[in-house]
Amino acid sequence: MENVVVLIVGAGPAGLATAACLTQLSIPYVIVEREDCSASLWRNRAYDRLKLHLAKEFCELPHMSYPADAPTYIPKALFVKYVDNYIECFNIQPKYLTSVESSTYDSDKKVWSIVAHDMAECKRINFTAKFLVVASGENSAENIPVIPGLQNFPGETIHSSRYKSGKTFFGKSVLVIGSGNSGMEIAYDLATHGVNTSIVIRSPVQGSISEIMGNIVKFQSGGEISFDAIVFATGYKSTVNMWLKNGESMLNDNGLPTKEHLNHWKGENRLYCAGLARRGLAGIAADAKNIANDIKSMISSMSG
Repeated sequence: MENVVVLIVGAGPAGLATAACLTQLSIPYVIVEREDCSASLWRNRAYDRLKLHLAKEFCELPHMSYPADAPTYIPKALFVKYVDNYIECFNIQPKYLTSVESSTYDSDKKVWSIVAHDMAECKRINFTAKFLVVASGENSAENIPVIPGLQNFPGETIHSSRYKSGKTFFGKSVLVIGSGNSGMEIAYDLATHGVNTSIVIRSPVQGSISEIMGNIVKFQSGGEISFDAIVFATGYKSTVNMWLKNGESMLNDNGLPTKEHLNHWKGENRLYCAGLARRGLAGIAADAKNIANDIKSMISSMSG
């Protein structure tokens, strides 16, 4: 049994930012991460041409700026380097390959009881924590919509998390499903690599897909087009509710905050969430500062 003051679940930007803010306030913590590295979404599940979509001053983690000569829009490789420097600067030491399996609040002892699996050692770890911070991200699991006939599509189907570059699709006909930032950028990347690219935009004009028959995609508008591959830029799902119990005061059934912005980061029984409000890195920084300051205040009141 490991007794900790604060347990942070997730070593992406949100978890790292929270760890840094706690360090600044001399509050001890443990941070666990199910993957074998920090910021795994950026390192392993991001396409090559990815850049931050906002200027760098809106994308800094707390207490550390980007280098003065960094470009306005930070590319993937530079952001990963920034994260590595951040970890070193604040001496953050995540327990990698540690997957939280369950977390419940003990109302008698007033602590969170957490069961985790150490995948490297193949053993179970039990934690008790006075404070629990959910920082496992809103991008935990791939979200692929149910489309009739998709299972029989003979070409390649991938989620945007596994897309790297349009080079591998040269000369093919590819459909991108989803028109958010990732969908638009992937479609552009495909087109610049000589790919015959189409993109589905859910709108009254174009509509969406009705079914897939072989390699023919049928649209609700009545059109039919043959494709060699499909890229799903359809986002992610949170998996928090698979392991977090007693979190109803903070998160809904989709694992996202129930409260409005500015109050979303705090639940009952010293439960917190960082980076789940879909407000980017600026939102992550604000959450981390609020959480650390609130924990500091709670500790002071308990000791006073």
